[in-house]
Amino acid sequence: MAPSFSHPGVYVQEMPGGARPIARASTSIAAFLGAARRGPTDKPVRISGFSGYEQAFGGLSGDSELGYAVLQFFMNGGADAWVLRLEDAKSPTQRPSLQALQDADFDLLCLPAIAHGGVLAEAASYCEERSAFLIVDAPARAADAASMAQAARSGTLPRSSHAAVYYPWIHLSDPLRNGAPRLAPPCGTIAGLYSRIDGSRGVWTAPAGTEASLVGVLSLACPVTDNDNGGLNPLGVNCLRAFPGRGLVCWGARTLRGADHLASEYKYVPVRRLALFLEKSLRAGIQWAAFEPNEEPLWAQIRLSAGAFMDTLFREGAFQGSSPRDAYFVKCDHETTTRDEIDQGVFNLLVGFAPLKPAEFIVIRIRQSAGATRG
Repeated sequence: MAPSFSHPGVYVQEMPGGARPIARASTSIAAFLGAARRGPTDKPVRISGFSGYEQAFGGLSGDSELGYAVLQFFMNGGADAWVLRLEDAKSPTQRPSLQALQDADFDLLCLPAIAHGGVLAEAASYCEERSAFLIVDAPARAADAASMAQAARSGTLPRSSHAAVYYPWIHLSDPLRNGAPRLAPPCGTIAGLYSRIDGSRGVWTAPAGTEASLVGVLSLACPVTDNDNGGLNPLGVNCLRAFPGRGLVCWGARTLRGADHLASEYKYVPVRRLALFLEKSLRAGIQWAAFEPNEEPLWAQIRLSAGAFMDTLFREGAFQGSSPRDAYFVKCDHETTTRDEIDQGVFNLLVGFAPLKPAEFIVIRIRQSAGATRG
């Protein structure tokens, strides 16, 4: 029915928008588990700075790695974390009560200094269930590249694309010992680095390279040479390196499915974490569709919303391709959803993307042109 107007002039009509915006999911809320001086046990506490940790858990403790990992997280760019104090985390074989994190919305999981294969396998499986990512410390006994390579081949590390391992351990300035060096696992530093790179360049960017500086780190537990890195990188081990003029940086971005012989599509940390970001964002962004009539008008709205979300990311440089058509696709129609699924109240959204992959190997070819001979 056409609107009726009582007099000449300008009239304003509010029209419903075609696409419902999809909010971006978080990517770098960290969860830390370990022993602390005091505080609630088996109940996660959310903090937004190290002062929150001090208030809830009593600050640093010389016989626990938890506080140092949390401190390094915030020093390196972290902004939001959950901390779960365990009853007794001194034993490396203790099974943390991961289910206590059930109501915590986290993206990164850190178990400082824990290297027990069974514990790490359970943590990686839990991260797969929660669409999260596990940052693994190299075993403390891996005192050189050869022992780290042996650990990588032994099968004690979980072969999960939802996890990455970092070698070697690091030396920190210990406030409890007037700044004397303290040997510590790197997971908190790396979690903060993830957060910093996510904020400055996006989750699709590798948290590695010359800009991936390790803030608050005095030195590495052992030096890593080019040959060491060349042997560990194909095994899916990410090395921390010292470069003249650059300082200490993270120099690897592979998941624990990143070993060359595994040929995984989720070989690289930014590819896996981008996929998790898309999954969580899209899942939350289309929840409004529950109980809507399951037919083409609904699917068209879903395509419009998901397409607008993916297009924004494309324009920010999240995908490969010179055009949206080359970079991603969104499908939600009778081809993705069968008649039986419609009758069961189900529809399927299919989203694909062309991920950016880190340039691990940069080849410089120099060709010398011979000068003309003179007679």
